[in-house]
Formats: sequence, C-alpha cells, structure tokens
Amino acid sequence: MTQEPEKIAAAPPKAPTDAEGLIEGNYDQVVPSFDEMSLKEELLRGIYAFGFENPSAIQQRAIVPCTTGRDVIAQAQSGTGKTATFSISILQRIDHTQQNIQALVMAPTRELAQQIQKVMSALGEYLNVSIHPCIGGTSIREDQRKLEAGVHVVVGTPGRVNDMISRGFLHTDSIKMFVLDEADEMLSRGFKDQIYDVFKTMPQDVQVVLLSATMPADVLDVTDRFMRDPIRILVKKDELTLEGIRQFYINVSKEEWKFETLCDLYDAVNVVQAVIFCNTRRKVEFLTEQMQEKKFTVSCLHGDLEQHERDLIMREFRSGSSRVLITTDILARGIDVQQVSLVINYDLPSNRENYIHRIGRSGRFGRKGVAINFVTENDARQLQELETFYTTHIEEMPMSIADLLAS
Repeated sequence: MTQEPEKIAAAPPKAPTDAEGLIEGNYDQVVPSFDEMSLKEELLRGIYAFGFENPSAIQQRAIVPCTTGRDVIAQAQSGTGKTATFSISILQRIDHTQQNIQALVMAPTRELAQQIQKVMSALGEYLNVSIHPCIGGTSIREDQRKLEAGVHVVVGTPGRVNDMISRGFLHTDSIKMFVLDEADEMLSRGFKDQIYDVFKTMPQDVQVVLLSATMPADVLDVTDRFMRDPIRILVKKDELTLEGIRQFYINVSKEEWKFETLCDLYDAVNVVQAVIFCNTRRKVEFLTEQMQEKKFTVSCLHGDLEQHERDLIMREFRSGSSRVLITTDILARGIDVQQVSLVINYDLPSNRENYIHRIGRSGRFGRKGVAINFVTENDARQLQELETFYTTHIEEMPMSIADLLAS
C-alpha cells in the first residue's frame, strides 16, 4: 500500500517553535546507558566494539522512541552523536532474516551518506545486516546489481534514490523506517520535491525520523506533511559538545597575511591530521596550489571534483597517508576521521551554524581537539557573534602551538 496524495496534502498544526527557531520538546525521558535500552545482544556488542561507552545527550533521549516505531523529530547539531542515534535504532528494528529493504536514510551529500553507511556497518558488525550507499557519481549498474542481490538498508542522496525507485530497482514497499538526516541542509539544497516523490512511494504506516540542526520553515513544512503526532526532542546549544575542543583565534589583520601565517603553522600542523576550511572552491584550489608550490604536502576536496577523485582523496586522508586536507563546507557535515585533532578556519564560515559542523570534525563526541580561526580586522564582529551564539570563549592563540597539540 503506497502513500495516498490526500494524506500529504492534509497539514496538521505546525510543530511549535520559539523565537530562536527551536522546536518545543514534548518528550523528556532519559535512558542513561545502552544496557537499559532493551537492544539486541549483538547490537550492544557492536556498540561497545565501536568504542562507545555511554550514550550522548541525544542518544539517551532519542534511541528508545525511535525503536518503538513512533515518528520522531530530533533537533541537535552535528558532533552530538546523531548518526549513531538513528543507526542504532534502524539496526534494532531490522529483521535480518527478511532479505528486503526495511529502512531508507537520506542525506544531503555523498560524503555524509558514505559516512553513515560506514558507521552503521560498524555498529551492525555482529548482526548480519547489509547496508548499501546509493549516491550520485557512482555506477548505476553496480547499484542495480547490489539492490537486486538484496540489502536491508539503503543510505543515499535524493537524486540517486529517486532514480533507483523510478527505474524499479529500489523497492520501497517493505520500508518500516524513513530517516531524513540534516534535513535543513537537504532542503536548502533544493531537494524538497525529490524527498516528497520518494515519500509518496512509501507504505502508509512508515515511521519517519527527521534530524535537523535548525528548524527553518521548509523543515517544519516537511514535518507537518509527513509525520503523525511526532515525538519532539530538542538538544539545546548549551548541551552541545563544544567542550573538549579548545578554540583559538589568530589576528592576521589582513586577508593577504593568512597564507604566511599558515606556512608558519605548517610544521606544527603536520604532526597531526588537520582539516583547513575555506569558504569557496576557488580559494581551496588557490591555497592548495600555493602550499604545493612551497613544497608543503596537502590535498584538496570540493564539490566540483568527480566522485572517484573525492573517494580517493578521502581514502588517503582516512588512512593517514595524506595529513592535511583543504576543503569547503561540503565536508563540514560528512567527515568523521578519528585522528583529526586540528581544524583551521582559514575563512570564518559565512553561516554561523556551520562553525560547529566544522570544528566538530575535531573532538567528535567525547574526544579532544583544537580549532584555530584566522581573523582579519573585518572579522572581529563575526567572531564575537560566534562566541555569543554558542555561549563559548575563543581565546587568542598562544605562542607555542606545538605544545598545544601535544597536550
């Protein structure tokens, strides 16, 4: 039975939000340990083998309701353990003896979809569950082969998922759980119609789980049209894991002095794995060329590269053979490299929500990290706004960065 058009058209009252665009939570149950969540034994083994000890704030609140089949809206930033929240919930609900697609996760970028697939596969190591990434820039024939062979979970980007459904390769009639990750980012990229088209093919009683850092009107519209009496869970900014990440700024005064500053830092930077963020593809390419001319070893990543190039660069970075990665915000939500302990904002992000997505690359849930922001005279106000928005303190960089990274 597929979704009927009338159901989508009927809009229930909007999910309430406050002046800051935060949803009002309507659920406050907290489960402090994974052992108390009534999870499958093999799933618990996977969780502990992955390195988790205690659940994060969002995991304590959202895993249990997601495993009950209720619709759930969770508002929390990146770096708080959201991927594991819905991955654990999906793995708990999957019947691995049934060889059909039982869950579909949609993400805004290919990198994020691949990251989710890796995390879910690791957590489900002892469950015999098959998880397939369905993303643009890869072979359609290979997707067809994998889907026909049988998978339990598909993690994909809206364009490719839609294409696979319309070609008749991806069957949605057994899907129990539909997850929209980083919904705000997905809708800002113009995927709304594609998400609606996918949803219309779903069974009438499909569970919808939506995760979003912010709640703009587009996201609320999706929650109104898709969800039935959802549980709303809010993890506020003051509960975010910016602790564990030491934040600094370097006053470079002028834009043209940033490069020299980065060169001065490079020897110290190269002792760890570092990600350097710029605001534009052009800046990424320019900075990479300049660094390579000076014989510094760096790699670069941006959205205009072919998928196979992006995959290769990420593989090299994950393996540690490449240590310094220069990128745009395309990566701000799609990379979780365990060893990254330093993030440099060569440019302050133009969108302040992206600040936590960027610096959350270091210090991922419970780990330590350092973030360094290059600040020109024109950026002083923006830096203050970031401090106010995140209720945090960004101090001036001390002289010895090497001591900082070693500590």
